[in-house]
Amino acid sequence: MSHEALKRALSACGDNQSEFARRIGTSQQRVSYLMMRENPLPAELVLACERETGISRHDLRPDVYPAPAVPQQEAA
Repeated sequence: MSHEALKRALSACGDNQSEFARRIGTSQQRVSYLMMRENPLPAELVLACERETGISRHDLRPDVYPAPAVPQQEAA
């Protein structure tokens, strides 16, 4: 699931690995490696990726940034 979010983030940069890498502060080689191995985005890059692409941190790394719990409505 998190790899699909990474693909969407890359797509938001025109599928240009160099541009994506520049925006999130890493190298194109690292992006290529992540895509080739289908690895999740490293936690230290998640917030920059969210800021630059609009892809939620909860989608990029649900293990590090779980979605907030939705409060249950009280029964009437």
